Amino acid sequence: MPMSSPLAFPVAAGEPADAALSPVYPLRAQPPSRHGHSAARSRQMVARLRWFAGRDAEPDARQWADMGQALWAGDPLADQLMVWMRQQGMGKAWKQFEALLADPQALTPDTPEPLARYLREARQWPQWVEPDRLARGAAVLHGTGLHGMMVLRDAGLMAGYQAAGLNQPLIHTGALAKGAQRRIAETTAWWLACTAPGGLTDNGPGVQMTLRVRLMHALVRHQLAHDPDWDADTWGLAINQHDMQATYLGFSVVQLIALKSTGTWVSRRDSEDVMHLWRAIGWLMGVDERLLVGSERQGRQVLYRNLLSQAPADESSVALARALMDEPLQRRYADWPKLRGWLNKQRHLSLVQWFVGVQGMRALGLPLTLPWYPVLTALPKAASSGLAALSPAWRAQRQARGLAEQQAYLKVLMGDVPACPHQLGRVAGQADA
Repeated sequence: MPMSSPLAFPVAAGEPADAALSPVYPLRAQPPSRHGHSAARSRQMVARLRWFAGRDAEPDARQWADMGQALWAGDPLADQLMVWMRQQGMGKAWKQFEALLADPQALTPDTPEPLARYLREARQWPQWVEPDRLARGAAVLHGTGLHGMMVLRDAGLMAGYQAAGLNQPLIHTGALAKGAQRRIAETTAWWLACTAPGGLTDNGPGVQMTLRVRLMHALVRHQLAHDPDWDADTWGLAINQHDMQATYLGFSVVQLIALKSTGTWVSRRDSEDVMHLWRAIGWLMGVDERLLVGSERQGRQVLYRNLLSQAPADESSVALARALMDEPLQRRYADWPKLRGWLNKQRHLSLVQWFVGVQGMRALGLPLTLPWYPVLTALPKAASSGLAALSPAWRAQRQARGLAEQQAYLKVLMGDVPACPHQLGRVAGQADA
């Protein structure tokens, strides 16, 4: 549903609008101060995205107000379960959740209602979900191989650090101490579970991991909502609907733009299948269905509006970006570790520069460089992806090889194996090792 549809939160008869309540967290009449706080700097942040968003991208008054209210909105289904779990004791309740998550058939009439409702309703796909399109979208992403992982990291994650509001839960929950490599490994594991063959069928690994992550988000919301150090007047509710929408569009729209802008041919049908896949994953993760989009074109417009309202880069952006910049130096390499770590770092920096430009690099506190890597590899990627569009056999082979590269990349991030070029693939010279 388009972003122009309002978030219809219930208001009791006779009460003013600011008395409206979500099932767990109170809404407020005024948006948090981060909403459109620095319009000039936010427009600078989204200047490149404006090229792709089209002439109808500017938000109207109703859309702008809806985005402000979405900053107060959580995920009622998961939030209600989290309240119950905290009341029961997290250790005991989480074990019960894990047992039922692994075996949905164990749900009985005696299962506590908040737990049963979460596990039951979150698995009931909306009627618009088409399993064949989910599988096709996942296959398209497999075909992007290691390069798909690289642009997701550098265009989705690194560039996304420019939006300071998205960073705050990470900072307050100790993400810097946790380490950039571990964060990327965990995100990559989830991404692979969701895109794996059968990952989103029945109680597949993608479904299980997403429902677990969704509940962890509810835990963070609960903790920060009761944390005196969390500035709700500035940042709104932690991991709110507005920020969840931005994140979901980062995995879909941003990755598609990044792939196309670095030489990968993606047909319209392929891009729409990828968007359908992430629309379903976004729904499963708890994004309000009214904030999900049905096409890449609509997604570009909605992402532009969303980021236009986001607070621009601050010290949290710099801290997270610099930690991610040095992540390649932490990987295990079979030989020449310092040289290869340095080369990977420069490769990623060149991609980031390509995506965010000079102003974006400065906002993130990153050293300026030349976008040499995307320039040198654009032609080989265009040739490989173009051939795949013409040859079903080459397409299938490319998808199988790409999935193997992505799985090997996860092993490197997890520290299971040293990073070696032959383990991560050599398609178009993309081996990130």
